[in-house]
Amino acid sequence: MDLVEHIDKVEKPYKNSVITIGNFDGVHIGHQALFHEVIEKADAIDGTSIVMTFEPHPVRVLKQNDHPPLITLYEQKVELIEISGIDVLICIPFTLEFAAISAKEFVEDILLTRIGMKAIVVGEDYTFGKNRKGNIKLLQKYAKTLGFEVIVADWIQTLNKNHDRISSTRTRKLVMAGRVAEAQKLLGRHYQIRGVVTTGRNRGGRLLGFPTANIILHDELCPKTGVYAVSVELGSKTHKGVANIGYSPTFGDQVFSVEVHILDFNENIYDRKIRVNFIQRIRDEKKFSNISELSEQIKKDIVKARKILS
Repeated sequence: MDLVEHIDKVEKPYKNSVITIGNFDGVHIGHQALFHEVIEKADAIDGTSIVMTFEPHPVRVLKQNDHPPLITLYEQKVELIEISGIDVLICIPFTLEFAAISAKEFVEDILLTRIGMKAIVVGEDYTFGKNRKGNIKLLQKYAKTLGFEVIVADWIQTLNKNHDRISSTRTRKLVMAGRVAEAQKLLGRHYQIRGVVTTGRNRGGRLLGFPTANIILHDELCPKTGVYAVSVELGSKTHKGVANIGYSPTFGDQVFSVEVHILDFNENIYDRKIRVNFIQRIRDEKKFSNISELSEQIKKDIVKARKILS
């Protein structure tokens, strides 16, 4: 996949380009379905499949402090879009100046002239241009006069009785509620956090008998406090583990931390990058009467995690 990080770096129009446009926070299975339609259409016309996204998220520019935490930061979003099989990812630096471009200018100057769009795949609530005045009807009007195709994709619905559509908002709420197994159904993968292993408070191995990797989080969205069965990616290897997110109430210091005990593992991984996939929530964080009680509970947590991960 070619990554183009500014529209000015598009040197010439792409061959028969088919494009979808959005923020794609979470790159959930609804987004993945859009990408699949783009790829199918591009294959059908011997063209180029393209995704256009924005950095930072437009809400952060337009509303500044009034924005939710991102499900996927830019680095992971790029990785996930590449995995989908898209040919080109164009990332537009989102500014107030870019937000001021009219819907007509956006279609004519950017999509048609610069990118060479032959078809666009969008969700049914797609909006674009200054003050989001562009919508599906306007896009279809332009398509008739300017000679491109508009493909409106159906929203994928979850397999439940309510038939709610998949969205970044729903995904975010599930993760924040600790319902990571349900979030997995929307994402098509387990929710993942990334970070660097740092020196902790030297309690896991010394006091409890279970050494933990303390993580400095890169991500903004963190699951609800509690204990989780997880898988841990270190380099090219994946390990089973148990993660605790919270404030260590037994010790009373009220310092937020993310700690992972990697099962059957005994290596020094300080300062290494780590990825933690949340498989299932085991229990709430709890205050114990003493360290011995906490240690016994951790043993039970590990037994449960092994069953979940087996």
